This record gives sequence, structure tokens and C-alpha cells, in this order.
Amino acid sequence: MVLQARNKHREAAPKPPRASRSPLRAAPDAGAEEPGPERAPPSPGRKGAAGRKGPRAEPVAPPAGGGLRGRLAAGLRGALGLRRASRVRTWTTLLLAAFAAVLHWSHITHLFENDRHFSHLSTLEREMAFRTEMGLYYSYFKTIVEAPSFLNGVWMIMNDKMTEYPLIINTLKRFNLYPEVILASWYRVYIKTMDLIGIQTKTCWTVTRGEGLSPIESCEGLGDPACFYVAVIFILNGLMMALFFIYGTYLSGSRLGGLVTVLCFFFNHGECTRVMWTPPLRESFSYPFLVLQMLLVTHILRASKLYRGSLIALCISNVFFMLPWQFAQFVLLTQIASLFAVYVVGYIDICKLRKIIYIHMISLALCFVLMFGNSMLLTSYYASSLIIIWGILEMKPYFLKINVPELSLWVIQGCSWLFGTVTLKYLTSKIFGIADDAHIGNLLTSKFFSYKDFDTLLYTCAAEFDFMEKETPLRYTKTLLLPVVLIVFIAVVGRIISDMWNVLTKRQTHVRKQQFDHGELVYHALQLLAYAVLGILIMRLKLFLTPHMCVMASLICSRQLFGWLFCRVHPGAVVFAVLAAMSIQGSANLQTQWNIVGEFSNLPQEELIEWIKYSTKPDAVFAGAMPTMASVKLSALRPVVNHPHYEDAGLRPGCSMPEIWDVEDPANAGRPPLCNLLVKDSKPHFTTVFQNSVYKVLEVIEE
Repeated sequence: MVLQARNKHREAAPKPPRASRSPLRAAPDAGAEEPGPERAPPSPGRKGAAGRKGPRAEPVAPPAGGGLRGRLAAGLRGALGLRRASRVRTWTTLLLAAFAAVLHWSHITHLFENDRHFSHLSTLEREMAFRTEMGLYYSYFKTIVEAPSFLNGVWMIMNDKMTEYPLIINTLKRFNLYPEVILASWYRVYIKTMDLIGIQTKTCWTVTRGEGLSPIESCEGLGDPACFYVAVIFILNGLMMALFFIYGTYLSGSRLGGLVTVLCFFFNHGECTRVMWTPPLRESFSYPFLVLQMLLVTHILRASKLYRGSLIALCISNVFFMLPWQFAQFVLLTQIASLFAVYVVGYIDICKLRKIIYIHMISLALCFVLMFGNSMLLTSYYASSLIIIWGILEMKPYFLKINVPELSLWVIQGCSWLFGTVTLKYLTSKIFGIADDAHIGNLLTSKFFSYKDFDTLLYTCAAEFDFMEKETPLRYTKTLLLPVVLIVFIAVVGRIISDMWNVLTKRQTHVRKQQFDHGELVYHALQLLAYAVLGILIMRLKLFLTPHMCVMASLICSRQLFGWLFCRVHPGAVVFAVLAAMSIQGSANLQTQWNIVGEFSNLPQEELIEWIKYSTKPDAVFAGAMPTMASVKLSALRPVVNHPHYEDAGLRPGCSMPEIWDVEDPANAGRPPLCNLLVKDSKPHFTTVFQNSVYKVLEVIEE
């Protein structure tokens, strides 16, 4: 009703002179339709309404003898024709999206198999292939699968004393394990169903390994737990590519845009994802739902009328993005910050932003409940930012009463959000006594200053947490992804600057006027900047930057941004010329991936695991290097005291680099590490019970 009242007011009052410009949205080109959800009809005063310059067409007389019946028949035929064409375009888009999904599924499956020869590995070798965190996550899937019943398996991981012995912890609360719970339930249902109807689910054979090694049994098919687990992950990430095609098509208004997005993703595949190398990581489950979530946000920003179904879908996608991954809250923080900036400068109205904020709050509350009251969610910057933005929106009448220039009003609201978020985060962390995510702030501080402590050194000793490699922008440039995105970004920024100038030069600066009902392109430009900052500071977060660059590249097909060019050159010619140039380096990148061929083998660890399984008691407790402990828990089923999950403040006790521990214990800096001394002589407190070329197991001597 607000939109209708505003449009009526526009019709009644004369429009003041204004600079000629087109709204920042991508209009579909001929032959392509936006495949998004429901849309409301255009409001009065838009394209095709009164006030459009040019000669008006004379009304065409109905055919003789037709009368009212003839006009109705002609109108009906026209409506049916439009609906039929619309359905054809929608189905064409969906079929192309499905083709992209199958292509990506096949690609990552092929790469994974080539890298490890996974189909010919034994059960133990497959489990050892899931190193560090991956093995820890997979162990809980294995626990539920092998439990007497599904509920018994869930109870076991919720009352776990194997992971942090002697503590009993709820791992479902601590480790974001809902993907493993869901996949384990699917696996159990699948096996029971196939057994009931008598269909074989796996094929097993004996594999001869040579070099004096004993033969192993290898099973292939969805009946094998590891194969089922990996297959579902790859199917999910195949569907993600279908979402990318629809996303690019919807944002650019052309199926050519969807093609550009998909091909850019493939040409820069190694920079976009690592699911083919590390399937069990949390991002493999979580990121596809972020793609869906951002597509829904784009639709909500573009739609002239919000429907309840769109908001419910956004809430569900938020939950499915946050539940599997503890880092999701930081990504959503950048999103709501970008949306708030879009609101401040006047590209979306307060009602739309308020509904989005409410949906985020509901999603956060649902995740808090489903994570059994995980206090890290409530004390996050994301939660604090939501509350502060809600407060600023409620204070809007007071902000409008401030007699200051428009630019000053923007600064006031921006500073209120920034300082309010930081202050509220600090207070809530103190109140709840939460320090589990303190290392994130320290890690960012260490990027700009000389600050360092044990936690920051523990993270930065891994390359993926260091700054972005200098070669990464060069690789973007070779595939022309970076140049194309810069062209699109400059085009969007040019429109924004023009609009901002018109706002700031108004006489009545205290009145905020919305330029457009759609701010999706402004949001995407700001989100690109946020992802760029994250990717530069922490190389691992290229996961967000590179795919978003692929989506932004779809706007090279936008008639609203590049209509001046498409008036002279056919858009298809421009797009295919760009893709042809991209494919030179892009095909080379794909060939490099396809040439990666290997076979997993770790005989020293296999000897260790076999010895533990058959030579120690089931209640024997182990401590050691965190990656090794994950394998001990997963394959030997023995309790461990430490593991490679760093998101708990009490579980960052050691690192393989002695110089890092020197920061924690400066009094003993420079002295030989205890482990080195024990390797040479384990007496009098320990005795050596196992040793091979890599591993040595010491047993505590009971006094």
C-alpha cells in the first residue's frame, strides 16, 4: 500500500526537472526472461507510462465483423502466446542450469578420483585420506552410521567422551555437525530401502598393492559410507553451479549472463573452490546455500512488492548457510553492512531493509536454538550489528529532524553503526564470558600491526590464513576475469556517483528521496568490495571473492549498463568475443587440473592405526599431533585429548613449530622441545611401545 500511495502522489504532482538516467537494474534482452520468483506488475510512471517522449501510435481498428468478440479473441490469443513464450524461456533456462550442474558434478568427481584413486582404496585408506579437520568431521558421520540406531548415534555424539577425554561434550553444539547428522540419516534410510527391495548397493573386490604389501578389500558404490558421504557433497556442489547460472541470468537479465558466470567459474576453478580436494570441510556444505541466499536477496531488492514466500525462503537459506559453518556469521556481517550502506545512501527503502533485518534475526535465533544455545552466535559481530541497525532504523524520525547536510547524515548513521556494533560486541562477550572467537580479532590485528601471540602464529603458519598471494591477481588477469569485473564495477560506480551528486546538490537537503526501488547492483558492488578485503587479508577467503567476481562478470551482458555499446554491436558478439579471449588461459587452467593424477598412500600411518586397533585396549587414551589424533579417533576408535578444531579457546595447546610455543613460554625459549628429548630417551616416565619410520608411541609408566 505504501508503494501505491507513493505512485498516486507522483501522478498528481508535477515532476521537477531532473537529469536523464536509467534505473540501476538489468532489463532482460530479447529472447530472455528473468527466471526469478514472482514479480508484481510495473507501477504507474514507469516504462510505457504517460510522459514518454515520441509520437503515439494510432489505435488499430478491429477487423470488420469482429466487434467485441473479435477483440476478446485477439487479446486471448496474445495472452496465450506470451504465456507460452514465457514458459518456453523458463524451461530453457532451467535445462541450461541443469546441464551446468551435471557438468560441474562430473568435473569435481573426476578431479577427486584422479587425485586419490578413491574408488580403489580400502576403508582404512579412505579414512586416512580425510586428514586433519576432515577426519574429525567424518568420524561423527561414521559414529551415527555404525550405531545400533539413528537416535542412539545422535545421543553418542551429543554425549561424546572420545574427542576431548576425559571431558564429555556435545559435539553437535561445538562442531557444526548437522550435515553429518542429515547425511547419516539418509545413508541409513538408503541402505534399509535397498535391502528391503533387494538391490545391491556396493561392489567389492581385492586390490593387489604390490611391493610386498598385503592385498586389501575395496568396495565401490553408494553402499560404502565414505563413497556415499563424498557423493552427496559433490551432488550438492553440482547443484550450486545450477544456482550460479540462474543467478547470473537473473542479475544480468540475459541467459548470456548465466553463461558468462558459469564459464568464468570453470576458467578460474582453482581459485573458486577446493571441494574437489577437501570434501568434508564445512564450506563444502555451507557455501551452496550462500549462493541461494544471495540470489534471494537480489530478488528481494529488485522486487517492487515483497511476498511472504520470498522472505521465508531467505530465512531457510540463512539457517542452512549458518548451521554447517562457524565462519558463516562473518560473511553475513558483510552482507548486512553492505545492505545498510545501500539504505543509507537511499537505494532501498526502510520497510524493505527492516524486513530483511527481521529475517536475519529470526534465522540467528533459530540457529541459536538448533545449536543448543551456542553463545558464540549471540556474542558475534553479526548479532551486534543486527541489533544496532534495527535501533538506527527505529531512530530514523530523530535522524531526519537533524538539520545537517545529506552527506553529514550519512556519516552520522555510518559511525553510529560502526561504534555501536563494536561496543555491543565487546559488552556481550564480557557478559557471557566468551573468548572462543577472540583469536579472529587478534588475527586481523596481526595483519596491520606487529601484534602476535600463540593463536595468531598458530593460524598464520598455515598459508591459507596468510595474505593473498601476489600471483592471485595475475591469475585473475590472465583469464580476463579481473579486467571484466573492473569494467562492470566502474560502470556501476559511475551511476552511483551521478546519483549521489544529484542528491547532494538538492536544495532541500533534509528530505531523503529514493532514487530507485531497486538497489541490487549497488549492493553487489559493495559486497564485492567486502569480499575483496576479506580475500586480501586471508587467502582462504578467496572462496567468497572469486565466485562473486564470476557473478559480477555476468553484468557485461546488462543492457542498462552497456546499452550504448549494444546499440552498435550485437551483445552476443561482444560476449562471445570476451569468452573466447577468456578461454585461452581458462582452458589451460582446466587442463592443469585434469593432469593432476595420484594415488593416496600413507604406509607409516597405516601401520600406526593397525597397531593401535589390535595392540591396545579400547579405553587407551592418546595425545599427539592434532592431525594424527583425528585419524586415531576416526579409524582406531580410541579416545583422544586434543584435535584439529581451533574454534575453542581451551583447545589451542600446541603446534608443531617450537618457535610458536616460545611466544607462550618465553622463559624456556630456545631450549630443546620436550618431544625431541623424549624421542631420544623416553625414560624414566615413559616407555616406547611402538615405533616406525615416522611415528613413535610412548606409554606412561604407572607409579
